[in-house]
Amino acid sequence: MTRFYLSCLLAFTGGHMVNYTVILYLQEKVGSDLLSGIGFGLSFGSSIIFGWFAGVLCDRISPARVIHAAQALFLLSLAGLWWTDAGATDEARVAWTLFSAFLGGLAWSFVGPARLATLGQIAPPDKLKPATIIFNLQVLLGFGLAPLIIGLVRSRYGWPAVFATGMGLFAASSLLLLGTHTRGSDRPSLGVKHELMEGFAAVRANPLLTQLILAAIMAYAMTGPMQILLPKLAREVLGLTELQRGGYLGLMALTLIAGGVSALLLGKHLHHGAAIFAGTMTASLLFASLSYWTSASASSMALGGMGLLGGMVISFVIAGIQGQAPEAMRGRIMSIYSIISQVIPAASGVAAGALVRSTGVTSAILMAGIGLALIAVLGAILMPQLRRTVA
Repeated sequence: MTRFYLSCLLAFTGGHMVNYTVILYLQEKVGSDLLSGIGFGLSFGSSIIFGWFAGVLCDRISPARVIHAAQALFLLSLAGLWWTDAGATDEARVAWTLFSAFLGGLAWSFVGPARLATLGQIAPPDKLKPATIIFNLQVLLGFGLAPLIIGLVRSRYGWPAVFATGMGLFAASSLLLLGTHTRGSDRPSLGVKHELMEGFAAVRANPLLTQLILAAIMAYAMTGPMQILLPKLAREVLGLTELQRGGYLGLMALTLIAGGVSALLLGKHLHHGAAIFAGTMTASLLFASLSYWTSASASSMALGGMGLLGGMVISFVIAGIQGQAPEAMRGRIMSIYSIISQVIPAASGVAAGALVRSTGVTSAILMAGIGLALIAVLGAILMPQLRRTVA
């Protein structure tokens, strides 16, 4: 299990490096917030098309094989960004960057459900929920470490070293995965559409599972605005240097991990449903407060609180979904979660890019934070099964 967790950490760090690189590269080299939002949308949005098939595939064949193929696509994405930086003309730069973002998005479509399906096979059934929280710690840490690594590497060696570092992370991740044995299904294929409908029917038949999936949508809606707006806030409002910006964004690593650890340690003592809704509302309001602070220290404290709550909420949600998923349909149900974790940030990222272009960064943060808090309040009212869930 240790090798699998380390493989996850390296892969998710590399994957989020691809996302952040697309955003920063388009913001700085092209000077377009709208294009950076579109680039982020491509980095995650492809799963709305391909993620469904990924779930079916992970229930048919060994999910470890799917992971290797997905990570090869990440390598191609980074190679495309490297080539674009090295030799593309200004006219071709945007097109090639967006195409590389699409390759990264295609990889994300498969790697999420494949890793979750793999975890479902290699973790003992009675340890699956805590194992899923530990898995999610690697996801959260990768999300937080990516901008920090980009800032450190780029400030000293430039963009080519960033691309090379990402490629090295994926190569090492695949090597660590070589000893992980998973299996496919012996059942004859019934067709993608039919097998997808089986997965949807399983979700509809379980109200708690349905509401956990809706809670995941609420929680991930904040991710897109964070990735689009926070780099701009750090540069234009807080006036941080490149290295300081990496540290500011990398603060999310520590607080997200702390939130995940809190979920692991306090999970038996907290009311999960109440924690999910209260945590989402409070984190949204802390995000809105970032529009007010001009002090880097005050802004960092609010950002840290937001990360702590976000890590706890996401950990409870993903562990709940994993625990409710039937074994035979785990790939398909976890693909729904993975699609949410990718498409919702992509859609909200595109919206944030358009919003900041029309209103400015502080107004965009305030509007996004308050809007997300109101959605969380509505969710708490309309989802009684989850609200009453203790563990």
